[in-house]
Amino acid sequence: MKFETVIIGAGAAGMMCAAQSGPGTLVIDHARAPGEKIRISGGGRCNFTNLHAGPENFLSANPHFCKSALARYTQWDFIDLVNRHRISWHEKTFGQLFCDGKATQIVDMLRAEMTRTGATLWLQTRLADLRHGPDGFTLDLDREGARQTVTCRNLVLASGGKSIPKMGATGLAYDIARRFGLTVTETRPALVPFTFPRGRFAPLAGVSLPVRLSNPRASFDEALLFTHRGLSGPAVLQLSSFWREGEEIHVNLIPGLDLFETLRAARATAGRRALKTELARHLPARLVDFLAPDLKIAGRLADQSDARLRALAGALSDWRLRPSGTEGWRTAEVTLGGVDTNGLSSRTMEAKTVPGLFVIGEAVDVTGWLGGYNFQWAWSSGHAAGAAIAARRT
Repeated sequence: MKFETVIIGAGAAGMMCAAQSGPGTLVIDHARAPGEKIRISGGGRCNFTNLHAGPENFLSANPHFCKSALARYTQWDFIDLVNRHRISWHEKTFGQLFCDGKATQIVDMLRAEMTRTGATLWLQTRLADLRHGPDGFTLDLDREGARQTVTCRNLVLASGGKSIPKMGATGLAYDIARRFGLTVTETRPALVPFTFPRGRFAPLAGVSLPVRLSNPRASFDEALLFTHRGLSGPAVLQLSSFWREGEEIHVNLIPGLDLFETLRAARATAGRRALKTELARHLPARLVDFLAPDLKIAGRLADQSDARLRALAGALSDWRLRPSGTEGWRTAEVTLGGVDTNGLSSRTMEAKTVPGLFVIGEAVDVTGWLGGYNFQWAWSSGHAAGAAIAARRT
């Protein structure tokens, strides 16, 4: 069977690309349903973009690469598409947009757009072999228990990265890219919880609080969550993209609060109050109990000198921890790294040395922050490739 374009991967980027590339497009995926990452994202409501999405919210060896696609298909363009499909949504913190209803509304919207432009979707279809010749690409597919061969002029790699392997992530796009001579940068789990040895924070599992979490490369003011394995929550997921093994992280447990002055004032008016009791007014009581032995939190406020209160405030504003690692690909939301952007056109996402080969979405070395940014990259990069393919038909 002959197609103009074959897209490998029916995720966010692949479906967006198919919605633009027009008739003669085939999308294949090994899963039983399209858009599985969309379905599970945002607690089932899909954090589909961010009001503040811009190049500064993305990590890449070339921080300028994402600018073209993001500028030509913005968060406002995708919001307009959502509104046209009458999907109600709401804003949460930091500009994050979520569906009021189920995340599957976004999947249904993309499928409707694919149908409108004449794209075809084959699910439970696996790539068995791939060849490239002067006339384009030949794919041998295993579908419905039989081998089927299709040819196409354009091939789009949209199968994502290595994150969440239980959903079938394999790094297929990287393998294909390498076969065609493209470079793949180091890939690492990103937006992933930190682990610590011997269940260090197990007694605090479930405790959450706002913190400022930082290392020499980044700082985030968001929530931290203690778990049986270590640390999670938005602040941790954000910083994990900037962390390397063996490094310390700095936790400010009292961001925005001058704890020394607060404690000194409390000492003047309620000196008989226990220091632990006063600290529990500003921090979770379980956390205060956990820290008490190491920080020698004991006695009444009246018993504490200025030097002691200043030292305690300093310790709580710069708690230094050294994670043993992360939870890895199993729980990572995205992949850091990917197909080297030096080998791709920033305008079309086409490989510079292989005409007709495109790489989009998570497979590219462009990784967004937590909060809808990675979906916006999927929409923008998928739109860029799809529009370029459609333009060649006219």
